[in-house]
Amino acid sequence: MIKLIGVAIVILGFALKMDNIATILVAGFVTGLVSGMDVVKILQTIGSSFVANRSMAIFIVIMLVTGTLERNGLREMAARLIAKIRNATAGIVIAAYGVLRLILAAFNVSLGGTAGFVRPVVMPMAIGAVEAKHGHADEKHVEELKGMSAGMENVTWFFGQVLFIGGSGALLVQSTLKNLGYETDLAELAKIEIPVAVFALIVAAVIYILKDRRLEKTLYTQKNGK
Repeated sequence: MIKLIGVAIVILGFALKMDNIATILVAGFVTGLVSGMDVVKILQTIGSSFVANRSMAIFIVIMLVTGTLERNGLREMAARLIAKIRNATAGIVIAAYGVLRLILAAFNVSLGGTAGFVRPVVMPMAIGAVEAKHGHADEKHVEELKGMSAGMENVTWFFGQVLFIGGSGALLVQSTLKNLGYETDLAELAKIEIPVAVFALIVAAVIYILKDRRLEKTLYTQKNGK
């Protein structure tokens, strides 16, 4: 039972609002000591666990960097930037991001996804485009823009990652086809996927641009009472 003392330390540390990382490390050390492990073994275990879950550690770092940038005015700067561009609309901003995202996905380059890039950069730019034309964006409009931005991220990443030869998406498709009796080459697979990815991007962009226009008409009607 005493081996579960680490759980109690974590709960107590979080309840007292102590440093999260320090709380977890102390809980790990104490758990290791009461389990009969020496200090070297504990450090080895923590190090190996960190390496085995380094992708999660990268995600945490991205979240910390994003939060720091937001606190120092990233969203406001993005909104002001797009407000300076004439005729920019939220739909066009999201469509332009889709083009960029698809190209980068083809090279297996991640911008941080919905939490790391869409929310702190794309969303403020889309909202800024609306506010530049109408003075404000109501809650319903903002919620719709959130869905459109996240949707564009999902569409372009889903189809774009298969364009990268040797990527997890391409390997998954190749292994699935192989199990079904079809031998495929990754380069040929990428060539076939290009028109599919471009078509998916165009469809998503058209849908979101048209949807944004309908939202703008509703906002204009509310603003002018017509």
